[in-house]
Amino acid sequence: MKNLKFAVLAALLCPFLAMAQFKISGKVTEGDGKALSGASVKLKGKGFTAASNANGVYEFANLPAGSYTVAISYVGFATQEKKVNLTANAELDFVLQQLSFVADEVVVSATRVSKNAAFTYKNLSKADLEKTNQGQDLPYLLNQTPSVVVTSDAGAGIGYTGIRIRGSDATRINVTLNGIPLNDAESQGSFFINLPDLASSVDNIQIQRGVGTSTNGAGAFGASLNIQTTTRRDSAYAELNNTYGSYQTWRNTVSAGTGLINNKFSFDARLSRIKSDGYVDRASSNLKSFFVTGAYYGKNDILRLNVFSGTEKTYQAWNGISEEMLETDRKHNDFTYDNQTDNYQQDHYQLFYTRNITKQLVANAALHYTYGRGYYEEFKTAQDLKEYSINPVIIKDPVSNLPIGTIEKSDLVRRLWLDNNFYGGTYSLSYTPQSNLNFTLGGAYNRYEGNHFDEVIWAQYANYDGSGSIRHRYNDNDAFKSDFNIFGRVSYQLDKLNIYADLQYRNVFYSFYGKVDAKNFAQQNARLEFFNPKFGLSYNLDDKNNVYASVAVGNKEPNRRDFTDSNTGTRPKHESLTDIEFGYRTQQSNFNIGANGFAMLYKNQLINTGKLNEVGGQTRQNVPDSYRIGLELDARWQIVKNFSWSATATLSQSRIKNFTEYVYDDTIDGALLTFDYSNTNIAYSPKIVASNEFAYTYKNAGIALISKYVGEQNLDNTSASDRVLDAFFINDVRLTYNLALPGVKNVGLNFLVNNIFNVKYEANGGSGAYLSNGDFGRYKYFYPQATRNFLLSLNLKF
Repeated sequence: MKNLKFAVLAALLCPFLAMAQFKISGKVTEGDGKALSGASVKLKGKGFTAASNANGVYEFANLPAGSYTVAISYVGFATQEKKVNLTANAELDFVLQQLSFVADEVVVSATRVSKNAAFTYKNLSKADLEKTNQGQDLPYLLNQTPSVVVTSDAGAGIGYTGIRIRGSDATRINVTLNGIPLNDAESQGSFFINLPDLASSVDNIQIQRGVGTSTNGAGAFGASLNIQTTTRRDSAYAELNNTYGSYQTWRNTVSAGTGLINNKFSFDARLSRIKSDGYVDRASSNLKSFFVTGAYYGKNDILRLNVFSGTEKTYQAWNGISEEMLETDRKHNDFTYDNQTDNYQQDHYQLFYTRNITKQLVANAALHYTYGRGYYEEFKTAQDLKEYSINPVIIKDPVSNLPIGTIEKSDLVRRLWLDNNFYGGTYSLSYTPQSNLNFTLGGAYNRYEGNHFDEVIWAQYANYDGSGSIRHRYNDNDAFKSDFNIFGRVSYQLDKLNIYADLQYRNVFYSFYGKVDAKNFAQQNARLEFFNPKFGLSYNLDDKNNVYASVAVGNKEPNRRDFTDSNTGTRPKHESLTDIEFGYRTQQSNFNIGANGFAMLYKNQLINTGKLNEVGGQTRQNVPDSYRIGLELDARWQIVKNFSWSATATLSQSRIKNFTEYVYDDTIDGALLTFDYSNTNIAYSPKIVASNEFAYTYKNAGIALISKYVGEQNLDNTSASDRVLDAFFINDVRLTYNLALPGVKNVGLNFLVNNIFNVKYEANGGSGAYLSNGDFGRYKYFYPQATRNFLLSLNLKF
């Protein structure tokens, strides 16, 4: 009877216990009792995260009754987990043990910011990437992060894709792989198509918006992406990923790893293939890649070798379509030649060594080599043979053998080749004499050697001077670039205030074949030196609230086309940016919010104005003053145990104070029109960018509604209302289900329906002006994106 009474009482109390709110709190220390500040604290599977404060204390409040697993991680220490059945407030203390070997995260720590730093950033874990990785290019996996706009030439995210952050394109976004530059040394863009399915070998990514901290490679004007590839996994594993989707899209990925062997060695490998016909006609992609890594873990050091490669064959869809075509044939592709393709292979070799010299001093060094080669092939009609160094074809009378005519134009097929080598070394030295003080010295020296050559491989009419060669090389020039940088930074924690200073010196040397004047070409040299200081303050209002402010200076050299399409008298200046960031962060037990304001003030920003050089080539020009100002929001709320809401929003304004547009008459020498503008919008800079995700999970199943809104974008810098990309609002639905089967750790199904409301929209485009015999006009072109489409994935983990 007594037991029955207790059972009845418990049953009556269950609803009240379920509604009750409790907290989990505790302290994180190391073996000698010293508090660990900034340790990452997670409630596994719940989406709740926190960090220990200066006294090592953490807390999760307002938790419903139930079972929880608390996981604590800290760089250089073994991760710990504890389970608790929460029916009252619980206190869980953790004593972390220092690892007997160095953590892989140390490799990228020199180019990253830590929690509560005075800069704006977003961290994406391996789990975050796995949710969205179904073979689309890496920019599409970043689409739900603040201020990001992505686009695809083929329309569906496979093939050539683009990314803009705060309106800045890929040439202004610094990308590093394990601290090693990925940006092309000459164009300064990052072409993720050369490394298909890279995300399957990525452990984590940190996105810093604005100038950010000092890093290696091209200047970060819009943002920087710091990507860390596969890190240590202690247990052996194997994984198969297969995706099928619209437009005959296939992805097949197999990966495996040994886990830690004899507590010292690990080996991991991945092999991938992606094929798609594309949404746009003939915009097909055939992509292959592999990734292999091996590591040695000593008590005080790590030695790791990465070898990875990617090949791509992509049918060109670079031209977009006219406005009229948007209504009649959205999938239209102007290119009809069978082999109008881009073909490229890129091989990467990376060797890293990290050593704990003392408990306070950690050194990193890396050597790298990248070999890239390939061409794009295209059919060209009615080309002037003299432009290809081909003599006119003399037509002779078959009887008299006397000249009766001359052919100076011909249809032809050409290949534009690039063969390059990129190699060098990076290093960093981190010294922490006391827990609240850290010094870092880092930098890199990299060299690029690029051979550019072009060939005619077929011509309807041609005169090869009797050589009869099927390969007529009409252009051959080399380029060389060296990039040296060194930076030093200090971070000092003074009670609740963190003081940060970062100073970088960068020296760039570029040798290229280009114009001396209107008639003469020669190998030329340019050297640029930059000083990039950065300062920041961060203040912890309490354990969960933080405010910060920073100012950072960035300088960026012109790209290859800016050099080769200008001459010694018209060469543009380098660009400069002063970036001011300020913000507020709060991280509660069930929600976190980051609000960030920014002002990016440019000097001599390079834009297209239509101005030509002395031989008729269009060059970008410096505009003295321009700016971007805005406010960013990044938030996540775990509304109830199984239902979460994530959202981002950016409100911004981007302006060019004054510039002149030039339009030249292509039939009357020297004739042109000029238009003066003031306070115009910077092209491709929407005033509003927002994303949203509602996610619900029940046992092993999940459903998410994913939304993206991008405001109107100008196609040029004139602010003309008739030359814009219309705003678009896109919604996707993702369904997931996971289960375990005998012999299989996890079977995962992921069904993604993109653009569920079948919206017709364009995420990219362009415009231009023309003048012929005094007649002036303008034109526009657009890149249509896919209507409703799907991707279905099956993931098997062993």
